[in-house]
Amino acid sequence: MTSIRDFPPVQPLDRYNQELIDQVHPESWQSPTPQPLYDLVVIGAGPAGLVVAAGAAGLGAKVALVERHLLGGDCLNVGCVPSKCLLSSARVVSLLKRSSPLGIEISAYSVDFPSVMERLRRIRAEISHHDSARRFQEDLGVDVFLGSGAFAGDDRIQVGEHSLRFKKAVIATGARPRIPAIPGLDTVTYHTNETIFSLTTCPPALAVIGAGPIGCELAQAFQNLGSQVILFHHHDRILNREDPEAAEILQRRLVADGVRLILNAEIEQITEDQGQKTIAYQSQGQRGSVRVDEILVGTGRAPNLEGLNLEAVGVAYDRQRGVQVNDFLQTTNPRIYAAGDICLDQKFTHAADAAARIVIKNTLFSPWGLGRYRLSSLVIPRCTYTQPEIAQVGVSLSEAAQQGIPVDRFKIPLERSDRAVVAGETEGFVQIQVQQGTDKIVGATIVADHAGDLINEITLAMVHNIGLGGLSSVIHPYPTQGEIIRKAADAYRKTLLTPRSLALLKFLLRL
Repeated sequence: MTSIRDFPPVQPLDRYNQELIDQVHPESWQSPTPQPLYDLVVIGAGPAGLVVAAGAAGLGAKVALVERHLLGGDCLNVGCVPSKCLLSSARVVSLLKRSSPLGIEISAYSVDFPSVMERLRRIRAEISHHDSARRFQEDLGVDVFLGSGAFAGDDRIQVGEHSLRFKKAVIATGARPRIPAIPGLDTVTYHTNETIFSLTTCPPALAVIGAGPIGCELAQAFQNLGSQVILFHHHDRILNREDPEAAEILQRRLVADGVRLILNAEIEQITEDQGQKTIAYQSQGQRGSVRVDEILVGTGRAPNLEGLNLEAVGVAYDRQRGVQVNDFLQTTNPRIYAAGDICLDQKFTHAADAAARIVIKNTLFSPWGLGRYRLSSLVIPRCTYTQPEIAQVGVSLSEAAQQGIPVDRFKIPLERSDRAVVAGETEGFVQIQVQQGTDKIVGATIVADHAGDLINEITLAMVHNIGLGGLSSVIHPYPTQGEIIRKAADAYRKTLLTPRSLALLKFLLRL
C-alpha cells in the first residue's frame, strides 16, 4: 500500500487554531462502534464528502464518514475561508491606495499583519462548527471515523481496527498542491496553500510560483499587505486558461499594484542561505536571479489517491487527473462513486457540492439506474477573486472555436455602467456569447470588482434556458453594475432590427 503523506501541523497553536482542531479533528475523539451494514461509506470529509454524508443521512440513509485529517477539507482549513479572509483585508488597503480620485487623501496608514492573520484564524474557527465531527455525529446522525480509510474488499473499508461494510461507497478525498520539479526546491523551505496561512509576520519579499487563480489572488493580496511580490509564470501571460482580454486587464492591475511579473519563466535553481532563498531563472532569453524571504508554490492540484487501495476493488485512476468516473460519477466499480477534486477537472467547492448532490441521487434513489442525474448537465461558473474579479461560465470564445460552435459576441465595457463610473471601478467588461443566429447563451466572461456575484444571473439563464433576449425584459435597479447585463441583452435585441422590420417601423410611425 502506498504510504500516506504527512499533513502540515495547524500553526500557530493559539486559542483559535485549538478551537478549530477541537471542532474538526478532536484529539479525544472516540470512533463509534460500526453498524453491521451502511448504505453509504464516504471517504473524505471535504465539501463533497460532507454534502454527501449530511444529505444522505438527512434522507434516512445509514452513513459512515471517514476523515484522516481535518473535517472541512481544503475549503475551510487552507482554501476558500482563510484566503478570502486575507483578500478582504487586502481589499481595504487597495481602496485606501485608490482613494485620491474620490477626493479622499490618506496621508498614512499601516497594516498590522499579525492582526490580519489572527482575524483569519478567529473567523475560520467560528465557522468550523458547521463542519465539526460532533455536529455530524450527534446532530446529523452520521457515524464519524477519524483515521485513514482503505478498501479491504468489494463491500468494506478498513479504518484502523474498524471494518465498515457498505452497500455503496463514495471517494471524496480531494486534492493537494502539485509541486513542480524545480531544481533545489526540495532542499529549501517553501509554502503552499496548506501552510501560507500559518504566517504571523509579513515576508518583506515573497516569490509566488504560478500565475493561475491561486497565485494571482495571493500575489495581489500579499503585495497590498506589505510584501514585495515577484510572480513567476511559465507562460507569456497570467491566467493563461482565461479569456485573454480579461487576463490582460488583471495583468495591468497587478503591475500597477507593484507586483513584479516574470513571464515565460524557467526557474533553473533555488538555493537557501540563512533563511534567504535565491531563485535563478531564465526569461525571454535572459538570465537573472532574485532573493526572497519566502516562496509560495501555486502550480495546480494533484489528486489524493494514496493509501486507498483502489487496485483491490477495480477502481481505475490516473495520477494526474484522479479517479476515473462516468457521467453519473460512477467509478469502474459500479458500487463505488466519486465526487469533488478527486475526480473533477473543475476543482471548486461549488462544483464539489453540485457533484455530491448528484451522487446522493444516483447512489440512493435511482433503482436499476432509472432517473440518474448526469455530471454533464451541470452549468458550473468559476471566479478568480482578484481586484477586479474574473468570472466565467460556459464556453469562452476560444473554446467555442475549438469545439466548432459558431457564436455571436456581445461585449459591453464596464465604463458604460453608471454605477461603475461613480464608484471609480471601470476596469472590466461583460461579454456574453450566444449560439450564432439565436439568443441561446453558451458562455460569458465578466471582469468587474464583483464579477462573482454578477455571473449568477447569466448562470441562472443558462440553467433554465432563458435566452439573452429574455434578459432584456428583466428590470435591474438603477444604478447597479448588474444593469450592464441588460445592456448586453439590449445589444442583442438591436440585431433583430432587420431592414424589413425597420421599414415596417417607419411605416407604422407614419400612421
